[in-house]
Amino acid sequence: MTRKERLVAELAEQPPVMSVRTAAVWALVSQYTSFAIQFVTSVVLARWFITPAELGLFSIAFAAVTLVAFLQDFGVTRYINGERELTLEKLHTAFTISVIFAWSIALLAILASGPIAAFYHDPAMRPVALVIACSYLLVPLAIVPQATCQRRMDYKSNTMIEVGSSIANAGVAITLALFGYGALALAWGAFAQQAARLVVSQWRAGFMLPWPLRLAGAGPVFQLGGTNSAQATCYSITGRAPELVIGRLIDNAAVGLFARASGLALQLRLLVAGAVTGVFYPAFRRVRDSGEPLGPPYLRVVAAYTGVTWPAMAGIAVLAEPIIHLLYGARWIAAAPLLGWVALSQLCYVALPLNGDLPVLLGHMRGLIRRNVIETLASVLLLAVAAPFGLIWVAISRFAHGLVFMVIYAPFMQGMLGFRWRELALIYLRSLVVTAAAVAPVLAGYQLWAPATEAGALQMLVTAGSGILLWLAALRLAGHPLLGEITGLLGELLAGLRGRRVQPATP
Repeated sequence: MTRKERLVAELAEQPPVMSVRTAAVWALVSQYTSFAIQFVTSVVLARWFITPAELGLFSIAFAAVTLVAFLQDFGVTRYINGERELTLEKLHTAFTISVIFAWSIALLAILASGPIAAFYHDPAMRPVALVIACSYLLVPLAIVPQATCQRRMDYKSNTMIEVGSSIANAGVAITLALFGYGALALAWGAFAQQAARLVVSQWRAGFMLPWPLRLAGAGPVFQLGGTNSAQATCYSITGRAPELVIGRLIDNAAVGLFARASGLALQLRLLVAGAVTGVFYPAFRRVRDSGEPLGPPYLRVVAAYTGVTWPAMAGIAVLAEPIIHLLYGARWIAAAPLLGWVALSQLCYVALPLNGDLPVLLGHMRGLIRRNVIETLASVLLLAVAAPFGLIWVAISRFAHGLVFMVIYAPFMQGMLGFRWRELALIYLRSLVVTAAAVAPVLAGYQLWAPATEAGALQMLVTAGSGILLWLAALRLAGHPLLGEITGLLGELLAGLRGRRVQPATP
């Protein structure tokens, strides 16, 4: 039996290499370490090397290229993670489709680098867009290897992939920025990140190549790929439209300020809860295959997301001004109000987690695509109305879009999973209580210590630390389900340290 055949046998028949909670721990390690690397890199670059205009130039080029390049995955990751019986032939087919489709998209992005620069009347944008586009030639050779690691719940390997790619990005970007390459340093950092992802994922998966090429039995992959492409297009437009519109209507510096605010908010959200999203997809696949109801585990996931992320994002919103001033300096201070509104918008997006994954897993793809299109149109409409009034209104439009997001997806998820509205409302209420407790010391500090414009590092640390303590106390007093997940996770970690075998848990 060849190495690839042994891998497929393991994916199809063997139990996961770790429990859901242990996989979540590794995912958190990956997210925290990657975040720390990216965060330190962003602070170093913003303080000493990169101006708002240079960041804006890179952000516009990146947004324009990824508007197309987000299609590269073509649903292959979801196919490998969700397929009930994965055979060697199916894996070959998925890999072949991934390479053909992804390289076609990458070539399209390369050809688009010139028109992108011409549209924004900025010749300096072309080499930046070209380097970013070329990095996507490397992507397809990493998609399938990393997906196989996720399917067998090998999140140790996934951690090595993510951390290794973050280190490569940081090293190249800082080195080139030191020599004055500006926006181009960020572009080559993105290229290095994709190169490292390819090398590490191939190593951890046993060096898989898309050979022999195979298209037989491609129907399920194309069916899922069509849905995934439509969904990715909607997400890409929603996520990248602000930078593209601001760059066209205002200037690169304004794009840089918005990109700094939105990027920091998204990074912090992913730091808190985003890492475990990939763990839940294969975990819910097992619940689905067992025939058990999905409503109760989904409500536990909602409780975990909102119980952690709502207090964190609300804290970021009320601390936005001192955070921007202390981390990035006075020249970035105009990003502070933008950060506040964008952070508040994240509360809405995490209120209904896995809204794009579970419908695919459960075969509700048409309903999902309809809602994706409606949500995207709402996002673009709100942005078009807000942009002429300035950056602040663009940020406010993101919060308004978050509210629309909840209205669109809440009935859809309830009808699909069958949870009770009363139970969901109770989880939200408890999460609001612990959120209020978490931000209360910060707000009190502005009244009793110093206002936000004068708050220093000591005030931030004291009030935020007090907020964390009150959050923990509120979890217990409010009877929040998250407390049980935290104690269960700690128990599993202790059991692992003592050498005891822990049975895999459902989400």
